[in-house]
Amino acid sequence: MNMLNTPEEMLRAKGPAMEDIKTDVLVIGAGSGGLSFSAGASQMGADVTLLEGHKMGGDCLNFGCVPSKALIAAAKQAQAMKTGEKYGVTPVTPQVDYAAAKGHVHKVIETIAPVDSQERFESFGVRVIREYGVFADKDTVVAGNYRIKARRIVIATGSSPFVPPIDGLKDVPFETNETIFDLMEHPEHLIIIGAGPIGLEMAQAHVRLGSKVTVLEGGRALAKDDPEMAEVVLKRLREEGVKIIEGARADRISGSAGDIAVHTENGDVTGTHLLVAAGRKANIDRLNLDAAGIEHDRSIKVGADLRTTNRKVYAIGDVAGGYQFTHVAGYHGATVIRPILFGLPAKARNDHIPWATYTDPELAQVGLTEAQAREQHGDKLEVLRFPYHENDRAIAEGKTEGLIKVMVVKGRPVGASIAGAQAGELIGLWALVLANKLKIGAVAAMVAPYPTLGEISKRAAGQYYVPRLFQSDRVKAFVGFVQKYLP
Repeated sequence: MNMLNTPEEMLRAKGPAMEDIKTDVLVIGAGSGGLSFSAGASQMGADVTLLEGHKMGGDCLNFGCVPSKALIAAAKQAQAMKTGEKYGVTPVTPQVDYAAAKGHVHKVIETIAPVDSQERFESFGVRVIREYGVFADKDTVVAGNYRIKARRIVIATGSSPFVPPIDGLKDVPFETNETIFDLMEHPEHLIIIGAGPIGLEMAQAHVRLGSKVTVLEGGRALAKDDPEMAEVVLKRLREEGVKIIEGARADRISGSAGDIAVHTENGDVTGTHLLVAAGRKANIDRLNLDAAGIEHDRSIKVGADLRTTNRKVYAIGDVAGGYQFTHVAGYHGATVIRPILFGLPAKARNDHIPWATYTDPELAQVGLTEAQAREQHGDKLEVLRFPYHENDRAIAEGKTEGLIKVMVVKGRPVGASIAGAQAGELIGLWALVLANKLKIGAVAAMVAPYPTLGEISKRAAGQYYVPRLFQSDRVKAFVGFVQKYLP
């Protein structure tokens, strides 16, 4: 594997002989987007070459979605042992083997890895080369000892943790999402910089596994989500012992392994371990994009069709800017199949893209938040609400924290926000509604099995008809007339 760092070094490096490859499509990056495209394109008859200089499966499998959810699952088991009293189960203090919990994480990765493996994609007919790629010109990429010329190129290199230039950070040991899952030593006091989804998921998981946790956020925690919905999550985390300090920008870091201090204008926080979860940056540094005529700043500039300023090249997923979610990369990969393989137009949408934060309770969003919808639609907006504490399944399971809000304009939903148990599962219905531009009546007409949390969505949709049917004098007058005169 080529471990050279700069595009110049990679272009200058030559092995015994350069091998020339001509291919229909070159895909750079074997994460969600690159793998989705490669599998589809190769099975539909295209000659596909796939480059991956690091791990097959990309960030999601190895450092992100999969390991984080596995650690969260372990933490839920520990929490269940502590909170059984209201169900008639005597609570106990769990004996947490932190290294064994991380063993569970690695086992989950190993179980899923064959789905993203080199062998599987080679079985589809994809030529897989385990090297980083660097552009030599508009349609040529050098990867190790290969010089690859392609009719079309798809950049799917994803993103990496953003490490902010905090004074002293480079002089102390710290974790990112790329290293935290290999940490086998139980953190006595974990300091987390960043109160976004990654930071707060790891905060709750670690406090449930027995660590003291302090989260520092320079702005507002969960700033991209509806503040009312975010507060449902933040309240629970604080109750469980996570200390969340907002408006606390890290100015300087000092100390050494086991004794780290983060200095803020609001005071200092000391702990044994430090996790930096301050955002993501697009992986573009190795690519030599200028040689290919591809415009970029912090990410690659693309149009709605995901095409770059080089007509031969597309960029998908995190590297294209916009939403940085695994499911978006997969969606982008499927979108560019159409123009690359069939020469037909296709554009990516954002209005139907859902996202979720897998804390407990969960937080999920699709489309516009209430604030965004009010700004765009003004008085035309109706906000439908329904609380978890009026849902029978939530009551039975003792999971009554939370609510759903649905933003509706002229009978058509434009957004939905859910904070509560299984919000990540429930948001899928509203993603379907927005993707297909359905009206609110489609959900109101749905028959949900009883008792399920899914009834929350139906009950929220039903709120649209309350003033139109149950509070309408005209409706009441008409019903009275029918009852009086209908034989």
